[in-house]
Amino acid sequence: MSAADEPLVDVLDSPEAGPAAIRGGALRAGGYMAGILLSLVSAPFVVRHLGTVDFGRYTLVLSIIALVAGLTEGGVAAVGLREYTTRPEGERDRLMRNLLGVRLVLTVVGVLGALAFTLLAGYDRTLVLGTALAGIGLLLQSMQNLVAVPLAGNLRYGWATVTDLARQIVTVSITLALVIAGAELLPFLAVSIAGGAVALVMTATLVRGAMPLRPAFDPAEWWLLIRDTLPYAAAIALNVAYFRIAIILMSLVSTATETGVFSISFRILEVLLPIPALVIGAVFPIVARAARDDPARLAYATHRIFETAVIVGLWFVLCVELAAPFLVEVLAGADAGASVPVLRWQGVALLATFVAVGCGFPLLSLHRHRDLLVANGVALVVSVGLTLGLVPSLGARGAAIGTTAAEFALALMSGVLLARARAELRPPLAGPAIAVLCALPAAAVVLIPGLHEVARAALASVVYFGALTLLGRVPQELLDAIPRLRPAP
Repeated sequence: MSAADEPLVDVLDSPEAGPAAIRGGALRAGGYMAGILLSLVSAPFVVRHLGTVDFGRYTLVLSIIALVAGLTEGGVAAVGLREYTTRPEGERDRLMRNLLGVRLVLTVVGVLGALAFTLLAGYDRTLVLGTALAGIGLLLQSMQNLVAVPLAGNLRYGWATVTDLARQIVTVSITLALVIAGAELLPFLAVSIAGGAVALVMTATLVRGAMPLRPAFDPAEWWLLIRDTLPYAAAIALNVAYFRIAIILMSLVSTATETGVFSISFRILEVLLPIPALVIGAVFPIVARAARDDPARLAYATHRIFETAVIVGLWFVLCVELAAPFLVEVLAGADAGASVPVLRWQGVALLATFVAVGCGFPLLSLHRHRDLLVANGVALVVSVGLTLGLVPSLGARGAAIGTTAAEFALALMSGVLLARARAELRPPLAGPAIAVLCALPAAAVVLIPGLHEVARAALASVVYFGALTLLGRVPQELLDAIPRLRPAP
């Protein structure tokens, strides 16, 4: 039997599932950061080669396509993973074929909408064609993300990470080749096509026999899918939107300088925000299966996820707070010091992001789509209200406070709604409270004079995890996963 044909039940219902998912989450986060570092290799060359004007045009097209990606994804991949791990094989194949069809149509419609916008906005031929080419790259990537569902469903995160890195390596290599060749703007906007094609072919080969690759266009099945998942799709759209809406509002009610200060901080945070979903999302197939079959296992997993989210979230907050000057200088140079306090405000939001994700996946496993919509709607209202109220007097700091408060509102609402969904899923507070106490001596390293920011963050990490270990508050599943570095099943 090939690796692609391994029985799903043997993985998700086995004692190995937890450690394998934890290792997989670490692999996914590590692969993501490696991809970011790879992109940083090519970025300076692209900026210098294209020049200020063309690099601005390049960024404009990529921003339009990124917005299309966020608005058309609609949680399709997460819903597909949940259904793949819980439906019988016959139903699963039909569902996945229709999800492929939905994914295909949504992305095509989104790209066509982007093209219409570029034409109506009067952009020149290069930008219109570049949007079309980047849209083809988005289509390939979005299809690859859905085809990769069996890799996550079988906890084969090592291969999922390899395909993502392969896409990044191809993209960076071709980008550097274009710089060397002296290419103009348009070819750079087509680079994602090659990377997406390589990743899609690799993924399709890995899931051969476990995932149907021919989309289906069954109107009845589509209606059932859309009716069930529309609130969740709306929740995802709100989640994608409210940070970016803060930037738009700043441009309307504040100065260009303050908007730039906030944008530098947000760009750093934007790199870190996907990590909670990568780390905690690795456990989602187990949670989805437990929601179907085993309420006691679901409660245990939910509590462990919440405690781990707080522990890891606090660690990220410590690192960002202590290393903020270094992070800002790396991104924007020594003259961008005004963004440091803004980043420190926004860095606190990472704790709330981990908690919100930790509560959001159990809600999704229980099909509580409307609860997720309500929580994200509250976050949007808080973000808009506080941004409009604070930015005129506090500038970029006001926007940072507004978006951070919105993220904590999302975390609080998600926890409350999870407890309302099932009383036994109420998030525990004792473990997280001890984690907060362990973070206090770690934060005290800021008082040591003469240490570089990165050294402070490293020392704080040692103190923090040392205190957690001494008090026995590191989840046993994390300890079980550490010594076994072999590939997940």
